[in-house]
Amino acid sequence: MIRLNCSGTGFWSQLDEKHLFEWAMEIPGVLRWDGDTLVVRSRISKTSLYDLLALFSRYGINMRQMAQFENAANSVWFRNPATFWHKQVFGAQRSNRSVQRIAHGDR
Repeated sequence: MIRLNCSGTGFWSQLDEKHLFEWAMEIPGVLRWDGDTLVVRSRISKTSLYDLLALFSRYGINMRQMAQFENAANSVWFRNPATFWHKQVFGAQRSNRSVQRIAHGDR
């Protein structure tokens, strides 16, 4: 199971808050809410992952924690830098040259 922290989420109204909790529970693979934590199966379908990404993006929930859903079967499309979630989930890409400089202590 994966536990996703949704604390600190801002809502515009009580109905807005209700929708987050209800919409999340409609996604296959979502097991339950435990306070402000969403408990999800470790392996979910591509469609369910898309839905979680959209929901987290809509509500401004920290998307870095979504990176733990990456696996061999979804890595190619999930890490695609052209997706709306890439930067929010995986951070900004650096060139190989930048990575090499940092690894060698050059800045």
